[in-house]
Amino acid sequence: MVENDGLSNADRAQAETIAERLRDIGEQLDDLALSVLREAAESGSERPVADKRLTQARRSVEKAAYVLESLSGD
Repeated sequence: MVENDGLSNADRAQAETIAERLRDIGEQLDDLALSVLREAAESGSERPVADKRLTQARRSVEKAAYVLESLSGD
């Protein structure tokens, strides 16, 4: 069945699966950013540029997951 948004049930399921994978990637990026911050704190360094970039990447991935979840009906 296809609803007004043009997605079949199979497409919705695929969008949901991709959204779940993106959420997992977002968590991995968050873990990586925390590791970078922890290393900087242990060495007495300032906030690394990598932390900002990793945070931007995580937010982008979370936004993409949100959009896909809205398509899948979650």
